[in-house]
Amino acid sequence: MAARAEAQGVAVDDIVWGVPYLPIDPKDVGRSYEAVIRVNSQSGKGGISYLLKSERNLDLPRRLQIEFSRAVQEHTDARGIEVNAEDIWRIFSDEYLPAEPGSGLEPWGRLRLVSTRASSSEDGPDTLEVELEDAGQLRTVTGTGNGPVDAFLDVLRQVGHDVLVLDYAEHALSAGSDAAAAAYVECSVGDDVLWGVGIDPSITTASLKAIISAVNRYERAQVEGRAADPATVGR
Repeated sequence: MAARAEAQGVAVDDIVWGVPYLPIDPKDVGRSYEAVIRVNSQSGKGGISYLLKSERNLDLPRRLQIEFSRAVQEHTDARGIEVNAEDIWRIFSDEYLPAEPGSGLEPWGRLRLVSTRASSSEDGPDTLEVELEDAGQLRTVTGTGNGPVDAFLDVLRQVGHDVLVLDYAEHALSAGSDAAAAAYVECSVGDDVLWGVGIDPSITTASLKAIISAVNRYERAQVEGRAADPATVGR
């Protein structure tokens, strides 16, 4: 560095060090990826999504990654702290996964899926009988449509929500015939575009739970005075 400074006619302290980016495996320095990744209000969606995938096997679609990273940033901004993988799971669960009865957690949202019974015929639409908990009251509503999801949207129209499914993704959470599935559904609800998430052993039920998740998030946003900004969900 002294020779370089002399050649440039400047002091050694004025030389700018050009250090290349050197990727390393955290295991080489006795650390884990989880210990290296620190999430705060300035963090992007990559680290957040990695922690959910490595810890919970949740492979979020890109636009959902963007939407959820905003929720994490709001959480860290409000508290001025970093969050770890367990904190991120709690934020994700609170945002997208209504508490099930007996979980000991406070439920949120107007709607909860209790049970479904589907039937179809070769020359007619599919029929879906749905038992819903609607604002604490059990209701049985029957909808028709081209498949169970379309019939479920008909059920939601009957209880006051006009929902349009814009995008959909799903995957198994583990190997085996009894593995649970995760469904991610992007919906237009009212004037908002937002995602819902459902987890269930049945991929069809997971999809319906994901739609309910989006509807409940929409209603909660109205109560809290916040709405999804389409510009922030990757469109």
